[in-house]
Parts: sequence; C-alpha cells; structure tokens
Amino acid sequence: MKTKQGPSPAEEGSANGRKATLKERAVHQLREFTAMFLYLWALFALLVINRSVVLAREAHDFQAHGFALINALVMAKVLLIGEDLHLGNRFRHKPLLYSIFYKCFVFAIFVIAFHILERVIVGVWSGRTIDQSFSTIGGGSLQGILALGATVFVALIPFFAFREISRVIGSRELWSLLLSRGTRVYTLQSRPQ
Repeated sequence: MKTKQGPSPAEEGSANGRKATLKERAVHQLREFTAMFLYLWALFALLVINRSVVLAREAHDFQAHGFALINALVMAKVLLIGEDLHLGNRFRHKPLLYSIFYKCFVFAIFVIAFHILERVIVGVWSGRTIDQSFSTIGGGSLQGILALGATVFVALIPFFAFREISRVIGSRELWSLLLSRGTRVYTLQSRPQ
C-alpha cells in the first residue's frame, strides 16, 4: 500500500516545490511549537492535579502549576529539537503503529530524564541532597518512575498518532477529515461497489 507523504518542514508552504523562505519555516516551527506546548501543558497540568488529588493536597499548588507551564515550554522545544534531529524515526517506513509507539517510547524516556533532572535541580536549589531529591520522583522507587514513564508513554500516543497520520496523508487532509463535513466522501470511496 503506497501512502502519500506530507511535505517536509523544509517544503512546507511551497506548493510548487520551491524551498520555503525563512519566514515560512519560522511560522511552521512556531505552529509546531504552539501545538506541542498546548498538548504538553494540558498533560503536565493534569498530572499536577492528579498528584494533588492522590496525595490529598490542595489543588491550588501554584508552584507545581508554574513548573507544569515551564516544563511544557521547555519540553515542547526539546521535542522540536528531537524531531529536527529525526529522533524516533527508526520505523518511519513501517506501519504507522510501529512508528507511533516507537516515538512514544523514545520521547517518554526523554520526558522522564528531563523530569528527573528538573527534580534534582529544584531539590539542590532548595537545599536538599541529590538522594533526597530522588524521593520526590515517583515516590522514590523504581516502580514509581516506571509508572510515571508508562503514563507519559500512553499520554503521548494521541499526540504522535495525530502527527504521524498528518505526515502520511498531509495536514490539510487530516484537518479536513477532522473539521469538515466532507468525511462522507471518504466513507463513500471506501465502500465496495
């Protein structure tokens, strides 16, 4: 089955095959960054709320929500850099399911590593030792860190599924399917005659 490949970021905005201008690439990167940031911010904010509910804390932990915002900004940039470096593209030409799960795995490790680094830096900044800072990560146990990794992995599935499907069929077609009433056309074309 041959699939249509969407335009690469270098070709984005160039219907006639010309190279995208610096402005077009900057706008494309800004859109990508904004989408990643909003998704990650929602994810991290929900994790903060979940943590406060599980630990029976006040849900208005503004410091934690501030870190969720900062983490989303930084992680969106890290994900963009990872994509620019073609991180997680090992199964790009395999069925989409492989590509999606592999990217989720690679970027979940990325997110967990960043989360550990952030907790250690905040702990040291607050006067704790590195060992004391580790106790705030997943309850300080390997099982807690693995549970957090599994949560991030699953939370990234819709994000990378959307991006990979967009890469294959093109972003305009994907948005058309999602937002227009034209889905009937696709349904009628797939019916046996």
